[in-house]
Amino acid sequence: MHLILTHEQADFDALGASLGASLLHPRAVPVLPRRINRNVRAYLTLYGEKLPFVEFSDLEHEEIDRVTLVDTQSLASVKGLSGDALVDVIDHHRQDDSINPAWKTRIETVGASSTLLVETLRDTGIDLDWVEATLLLLGIYEDTGSLSYTITTPKDLVASAWLLEVGANLNIASDFLNHPLSSEQRELYERLLEEAETHQFRGVSVVVAAARAEGMVDEISTLAHKLRDLFDPAGLFVLVALDGHIQLVARSTSDAVNVAKVAEHFGGGGHERAAAALIRDNDLESARLKLLALLPSLVIPPKTVGEIMSRGPQLLSPDSPIEDAAQKMQRFGHEGYPVVERGKVVGLLTRRAVDRALAHKLGAKPVSSVMDAGEVSVAPDDSIEQLQRVMIRHDWGQVPVIDPEGGEVVGIVTRTDLLTTLAADLAESGPPNLADRLKKALSPSRLALLKLVASQAETNQIALYVVGGFVRDLLLDMPSVDLDLVVEGDAIELATSMAEAYGGRVSSHRRFGTAKWVIDRQNSALIAALGQADGSISDLPDSLDLVGARTEFYPHPTALPQVARGSIKLDLHRRDFTINTLALRLDGGHYGQLQDYWGGGSDLKHGLIRVLHSLSFVDDPTRMLRAVRLEQRLGFHIEERTLELLKDATPLLDRVSGDRIRSELGLIFAETDRSAIMRQLDTLGLLRAIHPALTWGSTVEDRWDQLTAFALPARWGLAEEPELDGQLFALWLYDLALSEARGALDRLGAPGWMEHNILGAIRIGSRLAKLDEQAAPSAVTAVLEDAQETSLVTVWLAAAGKPWVRDWVEHFLVNWRHIRPRTDGHQLRQLGLAPGPVYAEILHALRAGWLDGEITSEAAEQEALSTLLVEAGHRG
Repeated sequence: MHLILTHEQADFDALGASLGASLLHPRAVPVLPRRINRNVRAYLTLYGEKLPFVEFSDLEHEEIDRVTLVDTQSLASVKGLSGDALVDVIDHHRQDDSINPAWKTRIETVGASSTLLVETLRDTGIDLDWVEATLLLLGIYEDTGSLSYTITTPKDLVASAWLLEVGANLNIASDFLNHPLSSEQRELYERLLEEAETHQFRGVSVVVAAARAEGMVDEISTLAHKLRDLFDPAGLFVLVALDGHIQLVARSTSDAVNVAKVAEHFGGGGHERAAAALIRDNDLESARLKLLALLPSLVIPPKTVGEIMSRGPQLLSPDSPIEDAAQKMQRFGHEGYPVVERGKVVGLLTRRAVDRALAHKLGAKPVSSVMDAGEVSVAPDDSIEQLQRVMIRHDWGQVPVIDPEGGEVVGIVTRTDLLTTLAADLAESGPPNLADRLKKALSPSRLALLKLVASQAETNQIALYVVGGFVRDLLLDMPSVDLDLVVEGDAIELATSMAEAYGGRVSSHRRFGTAKWVIDRQNSALIAALGQADGSISDLPDSLDLVGARTEFYPHPTALPQVARGSIKLDLHRRDFTINTLALRLDGGHYGQLQDYWGGGSDLKHGLIRVLHSLSFVDDPTRMLRAVRLEQRLGFHIEERTLELLKDATPLLDRVSGDRIRSELGLIFAETDRSAIMRQLDTLGLLRAIHPALTWGSTVEDRWDQLTAFALPARWGLAEEPELDGQLFALWLYDLALSEARGALDRLGAPGWMEHNILGAIRIGSRLAKLDEQAAPSAVTAVLEDAQETSLVTVWLAAAGKPWVRDWVEHFLVNWRHIRPRTDGHQLRQLGLAPGPVYAEILHALRAGWLDGEITSEAAEQEALSTLLVEAGHRG
């Protein structure tokens, strides 16, 4: 049995994520926690009949072999849970260091776990009714403060918009998010509000509220949400003394306050942004004091004022003349100076105040007359957030930094310092730039061509990307030259613009939004634009394919996709594996920016082949063959969940057309380590899924290795070089019975020439096996006589362990096939022999005599002919 579980005291995000997981896994059972928030219970009371949740008490007594955990990373004890059960975790909190490494995780820092489930539901095309959509919307809105908390991400907004599009009711969501408090909750809320204290730790605002509520049965987390919304602190700690114990509920909106670490000191736990603890004590004041004693060491700003300030600031005294301050400003370029009297900050002198004073001829006046008076300062350990608040509250662009112990001014921090820090933080979380790698990977002319197209895209006001394998290999330092260009806009228009400006011609497919620009290397405008000499652009591609960004859906499993125009993100999502969803933007100021919407960079770093969604192999089973091909080529591993999905979808290969299967096999055959790929396909059962006769073994692998090293001898006199794919197929199927080989070839939709050559090789091999090693040349020639040359090459390659067979094929190709008797049918007629089958018998016997060395001259042939004529009853 597969259960979907979440945490106790479940909120809307926990239930929304559970619902989303159940929609993705229809056979799984979403279990209601034993304790549920009051507003969530109210929603279930009204709409629960339309939802799939099951109470713990109603669970069937079956072994639980799989669990999906949502909005939590803690697995509670569940009766019937197998020790080797598969556990999947879907959560939006930062990963717990103690999480079981055997569990599979999807942990992303977004506003709500429901967001992660909504993304997958949307991308897989699962329909929602309005009750389901509203519950998921409640999950996102409750955890993000209706998209207003700082933890909100663009993904939360996109997910919410989609839910509204499919029917989520915003009025109902608003009612339940602002669900009226019970009388008990209202009384407790008023007491907590009255007792709430705001504390500053290194400039980080923390609210602590403590109150008693003996006999309280309703949950406290709702009150914590309301207090957080009211005070908007970086951290909130609510302590409520109940019957014999104290409930601690903690919330955080900043990385500076890890409430989980605080809760651990009270025997509890949770996540960095939400945690709780049950304190086995009833001394509320003692618990509050212990909490306040802990917070100074546990509130740690991720970046402090001391890290960005300038040390050794220049200071002014209150009686310094304004004109002296003006000279300092001109000499050093500073926009302001702290004014300090007896080591204490008394004001700030700004350039604006100095300019105004000089304009009014007040240069001799002291700076105290025009300064902004005040004792404004920050400490080195204060957070960047605290610095922002100080600057906003006092409108000071330069704030002195005071050592809290000695009291002296140790630095100055400016608006420029703050903005530079914030910009750096954004840059660190933004997309990396691969412009330098791109420059190294491409020849000068190809790079110039790419920039030319990018420039035209910018002119056309459309975004241009190079995507897929090129970007993947670029990051792996295995650059290729094949460019896969995607246009977020009209690709045909862009191709047409290039042709109009730089020659060549365009062919397009309007339905799919694709265009091919065939390049004219001799076009003078192109040569000039590339800045290359005429001869140096010979390495340009013959053409560039431009594809409009599109999304696609599959009308039924294994069908070819239907497409529609979409964004680059949707275009990348239609691809097979995450490592192939990377894109490099090329237009304008975005040149070289890496776009990684689907986690491809992480999987590339960890060497994983991962599908983008659970129906990927169902949509296109040939992706299973591609997964193995990429795994072996890159030295990666197929991710565990992807491998599980692959095994589940293996039977679907039987429904894929032979042409598509053969095409994928052709790509495998072109790989350097194709044998390793085939070995893995066999291990996974994919070959037998295509056709039961298809297997793999060391014998075939040895033959393929020999083919790789094989050079066709000129003495064989073959008309043309055998096709590599045809030989690989033939050597693979060579040991099959004729009927099995024919069935496999039919399944693969093999073309006639291939089937003829392969079946011919199998027939020859079978017939040669019946001959003695000392067989006469004539007997061997009789077997090889009518064979295709490519079939003979196959037989020779397959006979590595039978040197006499190789000798037979060699002698036949070099000598035996060219030996003919001097006598022919015309001469037999002149001798008066009546035409008929006897002609072939006589000529065959004469040729056999020459082949076997029994006839060595024309005279000997005439003597043999006379004997044959007598035997044929000819009296001549």
